[in-house]
Amino acid sequence: MAPRFYKHKILLDENFPNRKYFPILNSRFNVKHIAKDLKHSGWFDDQIYKFAQKGKMVIVTFNVKDFVAFVGISHTTGIVGVSNNLSNEDIDKKLTSLFTKSTKRSLLGKITHVTGETKT
Repeated sequence: MAPRFYKHKILLDENFPNRKYFPILNSRFNVKHIAKDLKHSGWFDDQIYKFAQKGKMVIVTFNVKDFVAFVGISHTTGIVGVSNNLSNEDIDKKLTSLFTKSTKRSLLGKITHVTGETKT
């Protein structure tokens, strides 16, 4: 039996492109960009983590190493680290696939990596 679909709350880190570049992800999930949508630019990583924790959001970032210290602090948020060699189209597809296959709690309290090579 396939896992029941859960509409994840996703928080894109400030270094991440605007959510408009991820139309599939945006159409299926609750996606917010920390700077573009929420107007919280210049926040430190711990502030972003606390904000995501309160909102029960999963942080998506290129700078996963900056969030390693927070892993396991909370089971109401998680971190998805994305390889920066992917095109926006590939990121959209891979993140949509990851979140579609993930249950409500499967991404929380840990780091999940999204990697892969772009097609040339």
